[in-house]
Amino acid sequence: MHQKLLKSAHYIELGSYQYWPVLVPRGIRLYTYEQIPVFLKDNPYITDGYRAYLPSRLCLKSLFILSNETVNIWSHLLGFFIFFTLGIYDMTSVLPSASASREDFVICSICLFCFQVCMLCSVGYHLFCCHRSEKTSRRWMALDYAGISIGILGCYVSGVFYAFYCNNYWRQVYLITVLAMILAVFFAQIHPSYLTQQWHRLRSVIFCSVSGYGVIPTIHWVWLNGGVGAAIVQEFAPRVIVMYLIAAVAFLFYISKVPERYFPGMIIFCIVLR
Repeated sequence: MHQKLLKSAHYIELGSYQYWPVLVPRGIRLYTYEQIPVFLKDNPYITDGYRAYLPSRLCLKSLFILSNETVNIWSHLLGFFIFFTLGIYDMTSVLPSASASREDFVICSICLFCFQVCMLCSVGYHLFCCHRSEKTSRRWMALDYAGISIGILGCYVSGVFYAFYCNNYWRQVYLITVLAMILAVFFAQIHPSYLTQQWHRLRSVIFCSVSGYGVIPTIHWVWLNGGVGAAIVQEFAPRVIVMYLIAAVAFLFYISKVPERYFPGMIIFCIVLR
């Protein structure tokens, strides 16, 4: 029995698929960057705390252990509950008190539903990315990207609908354009190379393009409302600018791998959210 455990431990250290580390007596174990499979190697500055080689059942159980994905999982799960709670509050209190129309209920529901789907897809990916099957891990990654696209769609639907509320033609033009772009992203994800490391930069460019497209209807909206001097523009434009600034800063953190780049091996459990 002792020899068998030693043999298993040997294969675990090598990261072999012959012996699953979930079979060790202490349950789920954490790995260093060198020990995990290639498809999990995304950030060399996060050197420890990796889950790997787990079946679906233990992926679910790993929700309650401390790993380098704990913050990612629970922050997105918290985000889901926040948007879910906001949805109930808006539908039962805010919109009825404002005598909202049926369209308002529909748009608000779509927006918050898209955000909830985005959060849940990210929870699923960060929870199951450590699956022993690379194919399964990649599927969850694809679902995560799909969730991001749906979240972006939710932003556009509500923003465009109310920005061009009095201009039905341009509202339809921008909504159809955004929907076409999101569908194009979905079709791009079908490509076999889409989730490979070689397409990492291209994926970033695609999502930046879809997100950055919002600048066009924003500028158009400013022009239609009389320019930057208009009261409604001065009221809402700063909020749009702040939103894009926050998104830009978050994206820079993501691509530059800061702060873990400057503290390799030190930032393990509190990493930058994706």
